[in-house]
Amino acid sequence: MADDSIFLGASRHPDDSYQQAERLLLKYANRHGLVTGATGTGKTVTLQILAEGFSNAGVPVFCADVKGDLSGIAMMGEEKDFLTKRADTIKLDPYEFQEFPVIFWDLFGKKGHPIRTTISEMGPLLLSRLMNLSEAQEGVLNIAFRVADEEGLLLLDMKDLQALLRHVADRADEIGTRYGNVSKQSVGAIQRTLLVLEQQGANFFFGEPALKISDIMRTTPDGRGAINVLAADKLMMNPRLYATFLLWLLSELFEELPEVGDPDRPRLVFFFDEAHLLFDEAPKILVDRVEQVVRLIRSKGVGVYFVTQNPLDVPETVLSQLGNRLQHALRAYTPREQKAVKTAADTFRPNPDFDCFEAITKLGVGEALVSTLESKGVPAMVQRTLIRPPASRLGPISDDEREKLLKQSPVFGQYDESVDRESAFEILQKKAADKAKAEAEAQNAEETGETEERSRWSLPEFGDSGGSTKTRSRTTTRRRTSNRQSVAEAALKSVVRSVGTSLGRALVRGILGSLKRGR
Repeated sequence: MADDSIFLGASRHPDDSYQQAERLLLKYANRHGLVTGATGTGKTVTLQILAEGFSNAGVPVFCADVKGDLSGIAMMGEEKDFLTKRADTIKLDPYEFQEFPVIFWDLFGKKGHPIRTTISEMGPLLLSRLMNLSEAQEGVLNIAFRVADEEGLLLLDMKDLQALLRHVADRADEIGTRYGNVSKQSVGAIQRTLLVLEQQGANFFFGEPALKISDIMRTTPDGRGAINVLAADKLMMNPRLYATFLLWLLSELFEELPEVGDPDRPRLVFFFDEAHLLFDEAPKILVDRVEQVVRLIRSKGVGVYFVTQNPLDVPETVLSQLGNRLQHALRAYTPREQKAVKTAADTFRPNPDFDCFEAITKLGVGEALVSTLESKGVPAMVQRTLIRPPASRLGPISDDEREKLLKQSPVFGQYDESVDRESAFEILQKKAADKAKAEAEAQNAEETGETEERSRWSLPEFGDSGGSTKTRSRTTTRRRTSNRQSVAEAALKSVVRSVGTSLGRALVRGILGSLKRGR
């Protein structure tokens, strides 16, 4: 063992002896790497011994446990005949067992501490990838985030985003004049996709308290790096969420960590297990994003290692950035498999002692072709290597052991309970309630005014109960005044009629009298 490197195993010479130690220099460990091989060829054990080596060198590790086998790294190794035999073959003396400081994580909070992030930290680009949105739908999502920024709406969890989208749809005409067309059909499609994600468990991932990057970069008092193991067996059922989470974590590391150049050892090593899930059917913009992060995060002191079955699973633009390579056996039965073997063989610096193409198809379990960066960052000549046995336990731990380790974890109690503070959902809900209340008050005031207007023309003697006493008094007074005026007018009319009648009679009598005298 050496302080400046990780012992990987011993290389096989033409006489079938294993003498030369193969090592990964810590100085070049942040130049990234690739571990490939068919199922059952030993990739998980290789990942395990790399994690052990980095931990003992004081480098924190983050890796996904896809099948549950990697959890045994937290427990002391157990002596087994095939492990002892391999240690003797590569002359690993002494072969000592060891347990490692492990922090278990789980997006669903079942087999580890919950990992959460907020909708705002995820951002519209990664959310669009997560939901496989069309270009138009992605545009609407970007507009929604812009509105949230302008109006001070915190986007923390799924219900915040759903409330924001409803808010944007309700104001589609107004918002569309500023940022472009906001189609209610696009909003509806995004809402339906969010519902599917919620049913798949994304609501566990979005919320608070959000993960602090410093908590996956811990070291123990004795100087060993913590090994962060993400329980990914259930997460693998939703590969889109898995890929987006890993990309988000890399992006967060890139944004938060300062530039350190080329340190003597990495600050953190990140393993992408089942790496093909990150690139399957990924749009070009996201492949470009991965390439950018992988290329630039090296200067932050972070090493990224992809673990997958086939080197063709990783795009060439990313593959070219991976300097340290461990290739387990591949099968070459189909044309595609033959192409994968040829691709893997051609990426190594040739060794005159054997043919890489033929060796890849004949490697035994636990063997790998190894080429790491040596002095001045130059790839070493490829060697057929027997990987060393792990110091920790092979295989999964029990539920009781996991529960005990969780309670002893340095982050126990920090993330286990979710927090739901006031954010976009609560703010928009309050605004909607205030608006509804104001509308109700306005409508009530309008109805009250109409009632008062009608009460001015009602008849109290017919059971009208509306209007105030003062109003009724004024109405009654007006009616009584009107009644008095009607009586006076009637009397005057009677006098006029009487006078007219008397005068008429006098005239008639006068005329008749004259006639009689004339006779």
